[in-house]
Amino acid sequence: MILGAVVSGGENAADDKAAGRKPTPTNPAATSTPAAVTGAPAATSTPAAVTSAAAPPSEKPEMGKLPDFVGKGLQYAQDEAQSLGFYSLLSHDALGRGRNQAFDRNWKICFQSPAPGTHRTDVSIDFGAVKLEETCPSNDMGARPEAEAGVTMPDFVGKSVKVARGALPSNTSITVTDAAGDRMVLMESNWKVCTQDPQPNAKLDGRPITFTAVKFEESCP
Repeated sequence: MILGAVVSGGENAADDKAAGRKPTPTNPAATSTPAAVTGAPAATSTPAAVTSAAAPPSEKPEMGKLPDFVGKGLQYAQDEAQSLGFYSLLSHDALGRGRNQAFDRNWKICFQSPAPGTHRTDVSIDFGAVKLEETCPSNDMGARPEAEAGVTMPDFVGKSVKVARGALPSNTSITVTDAAGDRMVLMESNWKVCTQDPQPNAKLDGRPITFTAVKFEESCP
């Protein structure tokens, strides 16, 4: 019977106690033995040594022989320069009128910079040119564009209307009239200044500016 089993278990426990024996647990709890701890430090990964590769020696710039293009057509000169390895090509109006070389075949070269000779092929080559029917000036009048006006009015007489307008502040009010008649001044690079108001060295204080002009092949009245 269940009652007997319980009593018997109790008696056995009493006998063990009387005999001085420690009772053995019926279902001892499982215990885990911790792993031995050693004093060895954790393994670490050593980074690979960093070495700096020596910079390769700089390559020498390519050199080329630049011919003398003065007197040649602008389109021919540009094509020939490119065939020789010169690709940085510029051009400007040698008469200082600020005209663009829209059709290169219609222009001829009066000046070139740098001069003929051996140069690095990455040098910028600037050609001063005029139209085919024009005569080259004795000096390159377009090598240095007109500087922007400061606080005073520059002297624009004889300069192209386009150059004058470009040198003045962009917010300047400008009126241009034909000094020889009542023509419209449309292509300003074809017109030169005859008179100006205000006069040179006058203070630029926002006053409107007026120019009279004629075409370059004409004389101012």
